[in-house]
Amino acid sequence: MLLADIAETSDAVASTPSRTAKIEALAACLRRASGEEIAVAVAFLSGTVPGGSTGIGWAALRDVPPAAPPPPTLGLLDTANALEAIRELAGRGSRTARADSLAALFGRATEPEHRFLRGLLSGEIRQGALEGVMVEAVARAAGVTSAEVRRAAMLSGDLGVAATAALTEGTDGLGRFGLTPMRPIQPMLAQTAEDIADALARISLASVEWKLDGARIQVHRLGDEVRVFTRNLADVTSRVPEVVAAVRGLPFEALVLDGEAIALRPDERPYAFQVSMSRFGTRIGSGGDVPLSCFFFDILHVDGVDVLDEPLAERAAMLARLPAEIRVPSIVTADVAEAEAFLDDALAREHEGVMVKGLDAPYEAGRRGAGWLKVKRAHALDLVVLAAEWGHGRRRGWLSNLHLGAREPSSGGFVMLGKTFKGMTDEMLAWQTERLQQLETSRDAYTVYVRPELVVEVAFDGLQRSPRYPGGLALRFARIKGYRPDKRPDEADTIQTVRALEAKRAAPPT
Repeated sequence: MLLADIAETSDAVASTPSRTAKIEALAACLRRASGEEIAVAVAFLSGTVPGGSTGIGWAALRDVPPAAPPPPTLGLLDTANALEAIRELAGRGSRTARADSLAALFGRATEPEHRFLRGLLSGEIRQGALEGVMVEAVARAAGVTSAEVRRAAMLSGDLGVAATAALTEGTDGLGRFGLTPMRPIQPMLAQTAEDIADALARISLASVEWKLDGARIQVHRLGDEVRVFTRNLADVTSRVPEVVAAVRGLPFEALVLDGEAIALRPDERPYAFQVSMSRFGTRIGSGGDVPLSCFFFDILHVDGVDVLDEPLAERAAMLARLPAEIRVPSIVTADVAEAEAFLDDALAREHEGVMVKGLDAPYEAGRRGAGWLKVKRAHALDLVVLAAEWGHGRRRGWLSNLHLGAREPSSGGFVMLGKTFKGMTDEMLAWQTERLQQLETSRDAYTVYVRPELVVEVAFDGLQRSPRYPGGLALRFARIKGYRPDKRPDEADTIQTVRALEAKRAAPPT
């Protein structure tokens, strides 16, 4: 397969607003791929490079040679191998070698391939081929169900691996995927409920649990070996010895646990989120010497048996075998008043709020399942930084006023909801000034525009109608609670979530 096939498909997908048409175009392309090409095609068409960032920025892309004349000759695997070789360059002379290798790659690319490569390497592929669409396309191409593909992608942690199995082996290949201790899977995520009454109206009898503002962790144990992974599946075992010790001391041979690591004060109240995250290698905040406590709220594997497909009620019974001091406090109730009192208690202890979970819900790894709802009293959204304006006065020289956007799943882009410079410490301002310039795509006299890669948690007092912004809504009195390095841009809140909050607020009483 040629890179030109991918570029042509990307253009076709970007040019149609129809989800069905996008799926069919992607499926037609994937049917033409074979062997090693499949995983690369899935990654490229999803706007990502296999293996992660290549370290190639806008500055390097400005110096590439002009496009080659047709016909196209650049192979898909040739492209992937070239980018992998560039990623691995390091040490003395690597900058020159990277520039030479990049020039050689672009020198072989025709004009459509040039455009596609620029978009791919700059993170600007915005064609609406997000993972949900790609899962459907893989299923269509392979003649299997999307549920089978989604489960295999979940358990393998890689849609490209699942796609290769689907297209080469069909249902039999997909059925071989299982949860393997020491190989992390994407965590299940929660939807948002307006309040306790809304949550229990949607779920009824539920497990109501404290929502801790810590770092999400997935802990795997096999014999005496324990490994700890972050929300983004990074291995942080060496940084959290107290978590390792707590799980190693449990009376099991094999475990996979889902939970939170959090820094607590002597009075058991939590430190700020940044203090907990400082133990995971971020440069935001301080407190790297503060010990962490671990609390678990789910169990996915026990002594050789996968249990993530079991209802929460059964998983909770298994989790109850853990000591109470490392379990997230919870109650089972359908009573709004009882759940409200439990929420009040969590907030009084300075936790974020509560999770309301259906007792019949399986663990939907990698999905924002309807069986999990988060409830907070204060409004808060996870938004993406789109740009930042230079500050004035004592903030002169710092990028201060952040442009904030919600995710638009249908286009793969982001919808701006407003700006804020509030809630930032000097340390945060210094960090974001450096980091945002690394993500710069363009600038004018006042503003630096950036690749949408950084997620921030934003507190706000409400929403208001606004013709200034394309989504028609703006945040009122927004303030930054903190950066969320544990979250990817595709995990940010959507414009649909924001509109639902506004619709509920604006709805007349019944």
